[in-house]
Amino acid sequence: MAILLADVGGTNARLALARTDEGIYTGSITRFRGDDHPSFDEVVRLFLEREGNPRIEAVCVAVAGPVSQGRARLTNRDWDFSENRLIELTGAGRARLINDLTALGYATPALSGEAAGFLRDGPQHGALNGQRLVVNAGTGFNVCAVKVLPGGGIACFEHEEGHTRLPLSVWQPLVEALGDRAQAFDSVEELFAGRGLARLHAEMTGTAPARAETVVEAADQGDAAANATCDLYARLFGLICRELALRFMPMDGMFLAGSVARSAAQRLDVFEAAFLSDPLMAKIPLAVPIGMIRDDMAALHGCLSAIA
Repeated sequence: MAILLADVGGTNARLALARTDEGIYTGSITRFRGDDHPSFDEVVRLFLEREGNPRIEAVCVAVAGPVSQGRARLTNRDWDFSENRLIELTGAGRARLINDLTALGYATPALSGEAAGFLRDGPQHGALNGQRLVVNAGTGFNVCAVKVLPGGGIACFEHEEGHTRLPLSVWQPLVEALGDRAQAFDSVEELFAGRGLARLHAEMTGTAPARAETVVEAADQGDAAANATCDLYARLFGLICRELALRFMPMDGMFLAGSVARSAAQRLDVFEAAFLSDPLMAKIPLAVPIGMIRDDMAALHGCLSAIA
């Protein structure tokens, strides 16, 4: 019997089959465009038909949206999910819905080498504490704290870090750069999500907001104004990650995820200088390894870990 795994975002859904003792069958990984299907139920039926309608033991689906009491809904698409409905669709004995960031949290123990893409290592003989942190900056902003339990299990904790207020260490340099225009950024997510980078560039240049991808592309092509924006963002991102390092003490690694985090990590010298800039409790951020999640299948691996 097989395990059905899915990573469902606003644009695409990836599905795969796996077994606990054999891992994910890479040949089964299939991508479905959300625009082509009215519901996730249809996607599941099509996938199972393509795979010859295998017997399904369990199902785990990571959803880009809030999950509560066995139900979920995509933030950016009119798809809804139910653990009971997944059981009915597949004949599985059990099903689990988790947030996509939680799936990345479950994946962190398996991330190494290119999959993790470590940008900086902690001390060679650092004091590991079984704590990790995923920091996602993309369409939105949030974190997932991970604790490896004594028996080898994993606990992932839900947070709404994006909806907290900016700490003073971030707010002060933002005001220095923007003056009164800093008032436009009233939460962590409003600054560090993709729309935050776009808004930051608009406020710095006095132009209409462009897409974050456009700003990053312009910086890559040598545009001075876009470079200044991306440098400021990388600095501020390093400062917020320092706050998160002290708050969660992820001595086993802080894992960055999301397109905007990747763009900031490309300016590692700026990010790292800010991350290590405050002498208060400096030994903690200095000891935190920082990785970049580069494995597109990481959420599927997390789903397998969550349901196994």
